[in-house]
Amino acid sequence: MKMKIIREIVEIRISDIKLEKANVFKNQDIPLNREHSLKVETLFTEAMELFIEFSHPKGLVSEIPIPEFEVVYFGEGLNEKKTPLDEIFKKADYLALFAVTIGEKLSQKIGELFELDEFALGSMLDAVASEGTEKVADIVENRFSELLAKSDEITSSTGILRYCPGYCGWHMSGQKKLFEFLHPEDIGVTLLDSYLMKPLKSISGVIVIGEKEIHNFIDSYAFCSQCKTHFCRDRISELFRE
Repeated sequence: MKMKIIREIVEIRISDIKLEKANVFKNQDIPLNREHSLKVETLFTEAMELFIEFSHPKGLVSEIPIPEFEVVYFGEGLNEKKTPLDEIFKKADYLALFAVTIGEKLSQKIGELFELDEFALGSMLDAVASEGTEKVADIVENRFSELLAKSDEITSSTGILRYCPGYCGWHMSGQKKLFEFLHPEDIGVTLLDSYLMKPLKSISGVIVIGEKEIHNFIDSYAFCSQCKTHFCRDRISELFRE
């Protein structure tokens, strides 16, 4: 029997956010194959202290039926004609919209550092904040997975991945319909006319739960050639690791 539709604000503690220094450095193009200078390590330590002081992480997740998500995904009609998610979500067992943020105070602190010409620390804190936001999204994704597992809806063949507007052919304007359904203002996240979120260090999208194979797409879409990271390759590979 399918679980009843859920909507939950996820309480998140700073201690639950486990940042990976390697990812923080990678996002700043700092080489990972050599010892880092004392200055870089000091900047990272200072940025982590500021992250702990100014972050206020929150998350929201809500299950959404496939027909309703189809409306959300169509959005303003600006998506690419053919996208991975358009094929994936129709094969899903469960879909859940989500939004997460680490709060406005940290974004303000980053801005203050740049205004004070402390570019090195500002850049490090910005990278730490971005990694922290991704980790908060991981926590919310895991929370929804745990709820399904309690209802015996998760098996060893289940794959769970999140997809976000602005990536893989899903146009940024998709945020509008997503916000209309999810109401992330309940955790302090609002949508600007540009479709960017406020606080800036926020993420929204859809969590797709289904057989692992539905996520295994080839990055040969027209827009894939413009992607600089191809992070989807690592995320998909992780699903199939024992």
